[in-house]
Amino acid sequence: MLSGNLLKSLRDLNRADKLYAIQVLVSDLAQEEANLLQPGLPYEASSPYDSFGAAQRMLEFLEQSKQQQHI
Repeated sequence: MLSGNLLKSLRDLNRADKLYAIQVLVSDLAQEEANLLQPGLPYEASSPYDSFGAAQRMLEFLEQSKQQQHI
C-alpha cells in the first residue's frame, strides 16, 4: 500500500519526472506480465459462445429499449 508521503512526493514532481515515473512503473508491470505467460502451456480464455444467459439478458434489454422508444 502506498504511504501518504510517497503519494505527496509523486504529486510534487514536475511533469517530466511524473511521466518518467509512470514509464518506469509501466515497464516494470509489462515485464511482470510477460513472466506470467509461459510458452506451450494451456490457458483458459473467456468466450461469448454458449453464453445463453447473457444472450437472454441482452434480448430482454433490447425489448425494454424498444418499449421505451415507443412511449
